[in-house]
Amino acid sequence: MQHFYDGQVRRYVTQIMRVFGTFRYKDGKGNLTTVPVTYGDLTRQVGSILRDNSENKIPSAPRMAVYITGLEMDTTRISDSSYVNKLNIRERAFDANNNEYLNKEGKNYTVERLMPTPYTLSVSVDLWTTNTDQKLQILEQILMLFNHSLEIQTTDNYIDWTSISVLNIENINFSSRSIPTGTESEIDVATIGLQAPIFISPPAKVKKLGVITNIITAVFADTGLEVNIDETAYAQSLSSEPIPVNEDVPDTTKDAYLTTEDTLVTTSYLNYDIEVINNVARLIRAGKVGTDTWTSYMNAIPTVVYEPGITEIRLQRDNGFEITGTVTIDTADETRLLLNIDDETTPADTVITGPTGDRTTIDYVIDPTRYNPQTDTSKAGLRLLLLGPIGDVDNVDGANAWKNGDNTDFVASAYDIVEWDGNAWHIIFDASTVTQDTFVTNLNTNIQYKWTDSQWVKSWEGDYSNGTWRIV
Repeated sequence: MQHFYDGQVRRYVTQIMRVFGTFRYKDGKGNLTTVPVTYGDLTRQVGSILRDNSENKIPSAPRMAVYITGLEMDTTRISDSSYVNKLNIRERAFDANNNEYLNKEGKNYTVERLMPTPYTLSVSVDLWTTNTDQKLQILEQILMLFNHSLEIQTTDNYIDWTSISVLNIENINFSSRSIPTGTESEIDVATIGLQAPIFISPPAKVKKLGVITNIITAVFADTGLEVNIDETAYAQSLSSEPIPVNEDVPDTTKDAYLTTEDTLVTTSYLNYDIEVINNVARLIRAGKVGTDTWTSYMNAIPTVVYEPGITEIRLQRDNGFEITGTVTIDTADETRLLLNIDDETTPADTVITGPTGDRTTIDYVIDPTRYNPQTDTSKAGLRLLLLGPIGDVDNVDGANAWKNGDNTDFVASAYDIVEWDGNAWHIIFDASTVTQDTFVTNLNTNIQYKWTDSQWVKSWEGDYSNGTWRIV
């Protein structure tokens, strides 16, 4: 093994010192003073240095000193040294220019963690005090924390499986003084002996995943299996410098490995599709919805450890972005998977221009036959999504409630979005002409809708074919 030093024991000692670095005592005048903490046992030589090598100077007190007294291998906690734990890490994409996270997947890594070696760390804490009251004040604050042990954390690294440890009090020496034999009065030292079970970890192996992005079944290829390759990542994996893709490669060689998604069908476990409606997902198998339970599906996937409210579902949209949310299996009906979608991963709303300006939201979704617009026409800029038509071009006299300010009739079709400018109604989204995907959010319910060229649906609802969704 090449030289490797991560300061692991040092971090344990640093955390132990932080445990004892916030205690204070109250002097005779009622002032609170923090007790300083240093590393190293206060030997006679150290004490002499603190007194400037003079017998006429008394060392400052109170103070605490932390130092290691022993480090032994704990054979009772030894495990298989050949065990390797693999952890897949998926980052969220980050836009460095705008300093914000994006609603898509970023870099992927696989971390291989080797089995650490267990040790028992013994530490002593010396407490220097000038009188008994000082000692009792400080000791009382310390001792109440250990019931029966005190947990410490050396790092906040998500993948560090040895970051948590505990401190246990093994012994307490209340005083270093013996029966006095003269008038000399040395500073009293109380010693607390601590032990902590720790691990010393070897270096972890980190692999960057950037070559294979998706494994899919080819419909028209004879090989039966194709790999969709990220060409840029593949080039970078072969060299430290990016290699441009050779556009002059003959089709007979390039297309043998790179195939468009138009000729491919993604696959998943048992080729399950899912139906997502009203925050509920159901499995679809052989065209039948809700015949299989989510419990059996979760148990069949070895990489999934189902935790209600923690396990995630990821739904892939047409543009490659993913909608994510936590899931819970309905205990009353295990064919139902209850979804809690993360709003930050839903698509961005579409800007729609109206007579009062540009907006990405609507105020209400209404049935024109059951809604009286006169109650809201005082609000210029009111936007409504219609579930039914308003008026008819052949109707001589339309409904009075939907007339414009000049008493002319207003005509609109179902699924249009209309806006009131303070004097007249305007169609700002014509459902008969718009074909591209459009997203709007209903401010009344905070639900986002998507226009699918024929109807409005929740932006992430519908059927997801196998391979376009996954449980993680």
